[in-house]
Order: sequence, then C-alpha cells, then structure tokens
Amino acid sequence: MTEHPIHWETEGTSRIPFAVYTDEDRHKKELQRFFYRDHWSYVGLEAEIPNPGDFKRTVVGERSVIMTRSEGGQIHVVENVCAHRGMQFCRERHGNKKEFVCPYHQWSYSLKGDLQGVPFRRGVRQDGKVNGGMPADFDPKDHGLTLLKVATRGGVVFASFDHNVESLEDFMGPTILQYFDRLFNGRKLVVLGYNRQRIPGNWKLMQENIKDPYHPGLLHTWFVTFGLWRADNKSELRMDTHHRHAAMISTRGNAGQATGAASQVTQVSSFKDSMQLNDPSFLDIVPEGWWQMEDKMPTAVMMTLFPSVIFQQQVNSVSTRHIQPDGHGAFDFVWTHFGFEDDTPEMTERRLRQSNLFGPAGFVSADDGEVIEFSQQAFETKPEHRMLVELGGREVGETDHMVTETLIRGMYAYWRKVMEA
Repeated sequence: MTEHPIHWETEGTSRIPFAVYTDEDRHKKELQRFFYRDHWSYVGLEAEIPNPGDFKRTVVGERSVIMTRSEGGQIHVVENVCAHRGMQFCRERHGNKKEFVCPYHQWSYSLKGDLQGVPFRRGVRQDGKVNGGMPADFDPKDHGLTLLKVATRGGVVFASFDHNVESLEDFMGPTILQYFDRLFNGRKLVVLGYNRQRIPGNWKLMQENIKDPYHPGLLHTWFVTFGLWRADNKSELRMDTHHRHAAMISTRGNAGQATGAASQVTQVSSFKDSMQLNDPSFLDIVPEGWWQMEDKMPTAVMMTLFPSVIFQQQVNSVSTRHIQPDGHGAFDFVWTHFGFEDDTPEMTERRLRQSNLFGPAGFVSADDGEVIEFSQQAFETKPEHRMLVELGGREVGETDHMVTETLIRGMYAYWRKVMEA
C-alpha cells in the first residue's frame, strides 16, 4: 500500500487537507482501522428480524454481512462470503430462511453460520469405486461462515469483526450512552420504512455534516424558517472522551420573526418569512415523555456514533442513518424510520409525516447530499488544498451553543491519532 503523506498546516485539526478525502490507499487503511478492528458498527434493529429465520443483508464497512435470528431466537451476524469459493451467496435484502445455500456449489449453512452440507463430500461412486470427494481430514466445523461479535442494546444491533473489541458501553462512553438510552429506552421498536440513496462523496463528510450544528440554520430553509433548528435555539454539543462520537442537542424556538439578539437569524438568506405550508400538519408537534432529560426537554438530538451510524430525533420523527462506504468517493446512506409499539395510530401517522423532512428527497436532507457531492468534486480537483474549520476557535471541547465547528475538529483529532500512529 503506497500512502502519500498528508501535510497539515497546524498541529491541530482546524485545517483539514483535502487529501483526507481523495486518496484510495488511505481509504483502505480507514476501513481496516475504523470498520474492521477496534470499533463497533451498526447493523440494524432487532425489530427488522422479529421471527426465527428472519434475516437482513447489510454491510460493515465495505464487507457484506447478514444479521439473522436463529431458531432459538438468538441474533447472529455472519459475513456474506461462502467458505468454499468466496461467493457472496445472499442477494436478498430481507427474508426468512431455514438455511443459507450458496448457489455456486450448494454449500449450505445454518443461520448461525455453521457449515452443515457439502455436496459430494464423500465423492461419487462410479464403476465400483469412489471418485473425488473432500480429503478424509475435512471437518465442517473448520469451514463455517466468518462470525462477527454481536452486541445489542435497547433493540439496536451492533457487530464487529474484532472479537477483542471493548464493550459496546465503553465504546460509546457515559456521555453518549445517556442520549442513546434516552431514545432506545426499552420500548419495543416498530419499523416504519426505509430510504436509500447513493451520495458521491467521501463517507466522512456525512459524519461531519451531522457534527456541524450551525449549517442547518443557513443551508436548510425549512429548518430556519419554521424554527426546528437554528442558531438561536437553546443547544448543547457533547462528545465522548475520544471525541469520535457526538450528540447535538437542540430545543425548538419560535418560528417566524425573532427579536433582540436573535433577530440576526432572520437576516440569513435561507430565512423565508413569507413561506407558508400547504399542509400545516407537518408542524403538528406533540411533546413525548421520553424527551425529558433532567430539566431539559430537547426537541432534537442528533447522535453520531463513529464511524458508521447516526441516530436521529427531530421532533417526533426518529430514525437511524447507516453510512456504508463504497470507495473513497462514494457511500450508500440507508435511513430506517421507526416508532414504538405503544404509539397511537395518530403518533405513527405523525412520525411518518415528519419523516418527509428527511431521506434523499426530504424537504431538508436533499440539501445535504448535494453539498457533499459538490464538496467532493472540489476535493478531487484540488487535492493539495485544505478546508477551514475554525469557527468557535481552534480547540476541541463541548459547548452550549451551535456557532462552532468543535465536533469536526474533535473527530479529526481522533482520526489523526488512529490513522497516523
């Protein structure tokens, strides 16, 4: 692997070289260090495989894996690579099976990944003798599917190729864990639907996008005009001790004209005072009991778990966003919208309606995919340049306001530590 050195203008991470996003060899190193060892990756929700035999095909990094529920109800994650000739044998995204059979040579596996059938293992009898077959010392126990380590919490499933990875709780850390447990508080989850999109940009740009709290009030007309997320909202930015994970917490202000110091929000070009909704029910926001945290009642919490997932609460819409890299310049982005089993029909309808803000054609999120694409185009044409993330200073730390890029600086402090060690 030939890796070209990166020049950082400063010892810190307030000026990020474009080469971080453009080098394919460095991308392969990222996959090894962030996705295939020392880290947990999101693979799905238990609610996606509720019954024995259910499975979901997904990825960890760029490797295809399958989340299954075996006959005994246990959840397993196996790599989608046949132990015989390496074929990705599972092509369906979801389904129910009693076993997995590779179509190439019909090797069959249990839902736990155990090899249970090999055609012609003992050869074929012809003309009074046995021809072919596997060697006498061939043991099926040695040729199962690659099994990942699995951890579940609150109905969310994580997996790792690294069986020595730290516990999921230690991986998140206490600060982020409290916000995770606020959302995934033990209530049974119900899947409401999916969105999928391919974004032609480096996978880290989506982590950055959700660690950037002040762009929503500038880029997203919807957010700033109707007060769902803008710079004058009460807010907090929190990180784990490694600065790799983050939570952005915001409490919705009043839509429309602001007064006093907050009036500057209405001066940005994305604020459209005359904008009206043809369907006012999009702003039919009902506070829920689980929002409460001590003396706070956040209307939005965006959690980034590095490297693979975003957990979103935007008023009544809740979802996971799975980042699936595909080379240094593209990633698939999969949204899973969910609710809770004890939701009323009215709340389920509200969650579905508000989910239209998000996804590839969402009133808000369509903007993000576009700016990521345009950023990547510039990086590729000018790889010797760098971006500036100095809003709020050059240091890394938690804040009680949105006008900062501290979470991005924190993520790249962790990136440099792991990648350049």
